[in-house]
Amino acid sequence: MSTYVSKEISEGLAAARISGLKKMSRLRVEQDGMLYTVLRLWRDGFAVEAETTPPLRGLVDIYEGSNLLYQCLIVASGGEGGEMVYEFKRHTLAMDRAPLDFARSPDAPAGLIGKD
Repeated sequence: MSTYVSKEISEGLAAARISGLKKMSRLRVEQDGMLYTVLRLWRDGFAVEAETTPPLRGLVDIYEGSNLLYQCLIVASGGEGGEMVYEFKRHTLAMDRAPLDFARSPDAPAGLIGKD
């Protein structure tokens, strides 16, 4: 038994699914100072709404709320169901401090107290 769903109904279902994902997501992708909602994020890429997001390429930043998560180099890999999918060529975890160029001892003091 095959089930037929009209084009209008399938488009409506896709729009409702994307609307729900947009409301739940705190993730944003930034390119050239503009922020766009990330619908889904996984290890190798992410998806955005195809209709409201211009084509992205190159270097982008991914945020959760106001926190920078990743700096990424991306490439478009396709789209379906109202989503545009991008894959990471490189994604680097953002750090809140500069990386150390030496091994820190686990029992190192947090600071020194000086004598005046």
